[in-house]
Amino acid sequence: MRRTPIVMAATAAGLAGVLTFHTKSAPVSLGAIPGASATTRPPTTTNAGGSPPNQGSSSGSSPPQATTPTTVPPTTPSTSPATTRSATGPQVNYSYGVLSVKVTAKGKQITNINIASLDDGGNFRSQSIDQQSIPLLEQQALQAQSANIQGVSGASYTSAGFTQSLQAALSKLGF
Repeated sequence: MRRTPIVMAATAAGLAGVLTFHTKSAPVSLGAIPGASATTRPPTTTNAGGSPPNQGSSSGSSPPQATTPTTVPPTTPSTSPATTRSATGPQVNYSYGVLSVKVTAKGKQITNINIASLDDGGNFRSQSIDQQSIPLLEQQALQAQSANIQGVSGASYTSAGFTQSLQAALSKLGF
């Protein structure tokens, strides 16, 4: 009976504190053009499904022996170290949104990693986690020069989605 007034007063004070608490939305500055992954998908499908059957069935054995060995090997190695290439990973659903990663490389070195697209549905908590974790994930990937990164504590889903899209982009670049 003696504790009742104390408990009631503490409950009222706590309720008043919760009701007066207001949050502010923070804009996410990591998003980019959502259509970036749409341009990545068609070349993958066309190259994987269309190129080998057409060359193998219509060319025969003479043209590939004369043209392909002479032209392709010198062009690819000499152009790769001097050329800056980029690839965008697929959009990955990481349970709190969808993201894709864009990787830029020069030769065998990764020079830049960005978020190509990010859609977290406007959820304040997800935006806050993304703003804190994605720059750290980008930095880890640049230091590791691969998709073998530690991830960010408290952002497990974002880390997993980032790593999955990053690995796909690196595979497209030949890493």
